[in-house]
Amino acid sequence: MKKLFLLFALVAAPVAASAQGVVSAADSRAAAAGTEILNAGGSATDAAIATMLALNVVEPQSAGIGGGAFLLQYDVKTGKIATVDGREAAPMAATDRWFYGPDGQPLSHMAAVPGGRSVGVPGTLRAMALAHQRGGKLPWARLFQPAIKLARDGFDISPRLGNALRSYGPHVDAGVRAIYYDAAGKPLPAGAHVRNTAQADLLERVAKLGPDSFYVGPQAEKLVATVNGAARNPSKMTTGDLASYSARDRPVLCGKYRAYKICSMGPPSSGGVTVMMILAQLERFDMAKLGKDNPVAWHLFAESSRLAYADRDMYVGDPDYVQVPIAGLLDRKYLAGRSALIHADSTMAEVQAGLPAGAPKRIAVKPQEVPGTTSLSVVDKAGNVAQVTTTIEGAFGSGLSVDGTMLNNELTDFDIVPEKDGYLVANRVEGGKRPRSSMAPTIVYGPDGKVRLAIGAAGGSTIIAQVAKGIIGVVDWKLSAQDAIALGLLYAPGLTAYAEKGTQLDAMVPALQALGEKVQSAPLGLKMNAVERVNGRWTGGADPRSEGVVMDQQGHTTVITRVGAQPNRPSE
Repeated sequence: MKKLFLLFALVAAPVAASAQGVVSAADSRAAAAGTEILNAGGSATDAAIATMLALNVVEPQSAGIGGGAFLLQYDVKTGKIATVDGREAAPMAATDRWFYGPDGQPLSHMAAVPGGRSVGVPGTLRAMALAHQRGGKLPWARLFQPAIKLARDGFDISPRLGNALRSYGPHVDAGVRAIYYDAAGKPLPAGAHVRNTAQADLLERVAKLGPDSFYVGPQAEKLVATVNGAARNPSKMTTGDLASYSARDRPVLCGKYRAYKICSMGPPSSGGVTVMMILAQLERFDMAKLGKDNPVAWHLFAESSRLAYADRDMYVGDPDYVQVPIAGLLDRKYLAGRSALIHADSTMAEVQAGLPAGAPKRIAVKPQEVPGTTSLSVVDKAGNVAQVTTTIEGAFGSGLSVDGTMLNNELTDFDIVPEKDGYLVANRVEGGKRPRSSMAPTIVYGPDGKVRLAIGAAGGSTIIAQVAKGIIGVVDWKLSAQDAIALGLLYAPGLTAYAEKGTQLDAMVPALQALGEKVQSAPLGLKMNAVERVNGRWTGGADPRSEGVVMDQQGHTTVITRVGAQPNRPSE
């Protein structure tokens, strides 16, 4: 696939710091939607929902109500975190051979993506509704108004969306092409003004009638007809699959890293547990003394990542369908044993999953996740926090749309082959099951017991490494959230490590190789967002690799410095 590069040359400005609410999102128009809701008296949850809906309009390649989401909600009065699992689900007709062809052979990942069979029952609206029930202040319909206005009045195509349209044009259906392509079939350029009136009408109906209007009745029938009638890989979804879908309240996962408490999403997301394993395995090393510019620190990070990814590949899946040994994976004694495999002066010759307490006999299969998704962070003036990661999986999801809204290809996050060497894999396809995710919305409490940082990322399985890097950057290297996000990444899901091209890691490659690391330099397609509390005031960070911004309640916007040829991976 052709690599695209986008030249940024923006002027740096101070990061917005405010005693009022702050929104960090992947697009300024979405952040503005969130701050509009905060200024109308909305909570962090209200603003997060409005931001998600606006992103559906202006960032359709990444997320929307045709996909799924994970949310963390921090209540400042109780000091507690609640989670929402809005992950997409497989139709009940799905079997472990869901992605096999007529010849009885498994489809490749890329062959499985287009069309109806990759579409999971969308969960985002149900997730929003559950979150709003628990933490909303404004009426449901009010939260939709900024997104409806964007869709109906129109918006300018951003450079990132323009690149996505050029790269993935053949993937999208006629309904999407009618919005974003000219009469000759060429994608409209960045800066072109487009309107999505069908999406505006859909959002107005859901705003007025509530989420049930999406999951039951004519809208559900239209979605089912779209995926079952797809020209490629038609599905077997039913209206009953949509009507029976519910967002889940999952137990929050919490662990310790030094004097900090780390809380994140549990399964079916693998993000939280894997981030916590990476951090716990590094705790015996003095990462602060080593510093961010020391190749040894990054080598240790890579080694810990390998061990944690191996365990997640082996054991994590939907806990409603498979046994996930979470307590064993996070047991401090177990993690100390895994950490003992890490050496500062050498690299492991092989990496295998461990055997935590409660682990069933399984076989690991390397996932085939692609960069995608979007992340947002919100804090309101009271100090309530909402941290969200939401997705339709790859660029423009399945390529199918309903009323101007993309439908996900999330079911390709399942392992297509259900067994290996006589063992069933944890993340195999099953009817009603939710595929494993790497999404890792995370909230970090400081030593004072108050929220210090809320952070999340987009980009497939790199999400885990990004969030772990961000936390180490803030906790060990005393960076601002902005600088921790901007820091380059060494991504090591297996024996090969990928050093993010164009970052400080380029100069470290020879030293890493001297430590035994097998390193490849590559653009990674990263994207992060965060809010943080510094000296009693809230501020935030957004990724210089993206079009992200930080905006406070007074309308002050951080201008993120984006200098040089930044790899633009439009699927994020």
